[in-house]
Amino acid sequence: MATNVLVVGGGGREHALCWRLAQSASGGAVFCAPGNAGIARERGVEVVEVDERDHAAVARFCAERDVGLVVVGPEAPLVDGLADTLTANGVPVFGPSKSAARLEGSKAFMKDLCAKYNIPTAEYAKFTDPVEAKEYIKSKGTPIVVKTDGLAAGKGVIVAMNMDDALNAVDDMLTNAVFGSAGNEIVVEEFLDGEEASFFAVVGGGKAVPLASAQDHKRVGDGDVGLNTGGMGAYSPAAVVTREIEDVVMRDIIQPTVDGMAAEGCPFTGVIFAGLMISKDGKVKLLEHNIRFGDPECQVLMARMTSDLTALLLAAAKGELDSAPKPTWSDESAVVVVMAANGYPGSYAKGEKISNLDAADEIEGVKVLHAGTIASESGDVLSAGGRVLGVTAYGASITEAAARAYDGVKTIVWPGGFNRKDIGWRAIAREKSQ
Repeated sequence: MATNVLVVGGGGREHALCWRLAQSASGGAVFCAPGNAGIARERGVEVVEVDERDHAAVARFCAERDVGLVVVGPEAPLVDGLADTLTANGVPVFGPSKSAARLEGSKAFMKDLCAKYNIPTAEYAKFTDPVEAKEYIKSKGTPIVVKTDGLAAGKGVIVAMNMDDALNAVDDMLTNAVFGSAGNEIVVEEFLDGEEASFFAVVGGGKAVPLASAQDHKRVGDGDVGLNTGGMGAYSPAAVVTREIEDVVMRDIIQPTVDGMAAEGCPFTGVIFAGLMISKDGKVKLLEHNIRFGDPECQVLMARMTSDLTALLLAAAKGELDSAPKPTWSDESAVVVVMAANGYPGSYAKGEKISNLDAADEIEGVKVLHAGTIASESGDVLSAGGRVLGVTAYGASITEAAARAYDGVKTIVWPGGFNRKDIGWRAIAREKSQ
C-alpha cells in the first residue's frame, strides 16, 4: 500500500527529499509545508499551508490527508518537539524526539555524550563565564574553536586562528549575545587539522544503516576562504571516506552514539549527520553531530540514491530497519553548486527575479533544486533567502559532474546572485593526479 508523506521545511534539502520521495515506488502523495517555488513545481508534490510551529495543526493535517510518514527536514522543529506531538497522535515520524534532538540542539550535551561513551572527538571545555572562558583559551593558545551551545543557523562556530579572534568570539557569544540565547553557554574546543567530510546514517530501533559520504564547502570564498556559511556547495562520494574509514565511523562513532542515546533514555530515530575530521594518518574524530540531512549535502545524496527512499525512512520511523532493503547508490558522482544572494552570509536583497531555470534543468544530468525562492503572483521565481538555488548535477566523475553543474549555473539569469567557482576542487585535483 502506498504511503502518503509530508515533508516539513522549505529549503534545498527539502526540495531534494521531495524530488526523491516522489520517485519512490512505495510512495503515494507527497506534501510539503511550507515548501518553496521549486518544490511547488515538482511533479508529484503538493505544497500545503500548514505552520510547522503549530504542532496540533500538523497532526490534524496528517489525519485529514491520511499521511503515513512525516519527514522533518530542518533541525528547529525537531528541537521544538514536533516529533513528540506527531508520535503521540500515532503518526510515524522520521526525526528524533525533543529529548534526542539535543544531540544537535546542545553542543555541550553532544560533547558530554562523547566523553561518557568514549566517542573520539576534540578536547573541550564548557563555559558560561566569559572571564573563565578567556583564561582557558589563553592557557591553550590558538588556533582554537569557539561554539555556541545552542542552534545558531550554522553560524555559531568560530574557528579562531589568532588570540584576538578567539577572545572576541567569547565576547560576542557570552557578553554581547550576538547569537541570542544560543550563546548563553559556549563550548571551547581543540582545533583539529585534516580533511573534513560528512557522513550520514539512517537510525531507528537501535539500528544504524550507513548512507553515502559527501564533502561540503563551508567558506563563502573560492579556495575555502572568508566567512563560514550554511554551505556553498558539496559533492558525493568523498574519496577521503574509504570503506575502511566508513567501517571505523560506524563502529566507533555512529553505533556508540545510538547506543549511548538509548542508555541516556532518549533513543534516536532519524538521520545522524556526523561531521568528521580525518587526519593525514587516517585517524577519525567527530567534529559535531547533526540530527538532519545536511544542506547542501542532501542534494548530492538524493541525486545518487537509486533505492526507495520512502520505504527506508518509514522503516526507520517504525523501528523496522532490520527488514528494510539497504539503500543503493549510482556509481556516478554528484556535485551541487549553491547560488546565493550578493552579500550572503551578511545582509542581502530579496525579491529579485530569477529566469532561465527551465533551460538549466534541460541540460543533461542537471537538476536545479530551490532553497530560498518564492513565486510571484505572475508566476515568476523570486529570491527569498541567502542561499537561493542548488544547481545539482551528476556525471561519471566529480570533474564531469562539476562541469555540468557550472553549465547550469551559467544558464540561469540572476544578476543579484553569486557562487563559488571551485566546488569539488579537492576531488577534481585527486582525479587529475590519478
